[in-house]
Amino acid sequence: MNEELLVFTTVVEQSSLNKASKLLNLSQPALSRKIAKLEEEWGVSLFLRKGKRLELTQVGQEAYVYALAQLKRHQKFLQSVSRFKGTERRLVTIGASLTTIQTTLPPLVTALMHKYPDIEMKLITGKTHEIVASVRERKVDVGIIASSIQETGLICIPMFDDHLELVVAKNHELAGQVRAEMDSLRGQPMIVFSKGTWYRRLIDELFGRYGVVPDIRMEIDSFEAIVRLLPTCKTAALLPKSYLRSQLLRDNDLVTVPMKELAQTRRETCLIYGEHTLLSPELKEWMKEIKESLPRELS
Repeated sequence: MNEELLVFTTVVEQSSLNKASKLLNLSQPALSRKIAKLEEEWGVSLFLRKGKRLELTQVGQEAYVYALAQLKRHQKFLQSVSRFKGTERRLVTIGASLTTIQTTLPPLVTALMHKYPDIEMKLITGKTHEIVASVRERKVDVGIIASSIQETGLICIPMFDDHLELVVAKNHELAGQVRAEMDSLRGQPMIVFSKGTWYRRLIDELFGRYGVVPDIRMEIDSFEAIVRLLPTCKTAALLPKSYLRSQLLRDNDLVTVPMKELAQTRRETCLIYGEHTLLSPELKEWMKEIKESLPRELS
């Protein structure tokens, strides 16, 4: 019964047998048989078929609420049973956008593994829109992205605010300025993020807003590589404040230069998960703790 209920709720949420079959890795005929089995057992029609789309009947809407409650109750039972399986390791799958891997993810993983050492972790990486899709399609339990989203069916929990800062070597011409202006980046040799990343979009939007065209020498995805190359290449970079720990700057002979316009690059790093995703008690506790502790750790 639980398998049929899972199929039913997935078809409802996808509004399409084709999409649901791909998500569940089942053929459309197999899905149709499971839905038909429920309709036969309950003696009602659950869907109205309008072309390729499926719409719930009135009783189908009641059945959907019932199915969600039953699946949630079943998941709670399994979680209770798992407490008696001391040797069984639980798997948590986390999706992280490329930029959060280098800033936010390390302390999050450390906190989770320290408190729950028996948990096995799997990491899936990608660009922000790819991580959002992975959460939506239930390929990952939770996602960590460098932006805030509003999407039906997904829960978005802000963790902390971040913004870009201007970073140069201590002997760079901009290093001695009390405050830099956007015009000082006009024609300035710079290392920037590769196209397609969230931070690159922020930078391009900022430059476009002020009509600034810097001299882009390199486009790199790695924060570490950018930091190491700044003194050698005598270039500047815009990097997220969350990454620029004091020790990192000292070790690489770098400084940050205040620039008021960079306040416009503010954005939120967020945790996302599916509205109907049944998270384990450990994962829920971890999410609660990091929401409280991470801003302090990164400040």
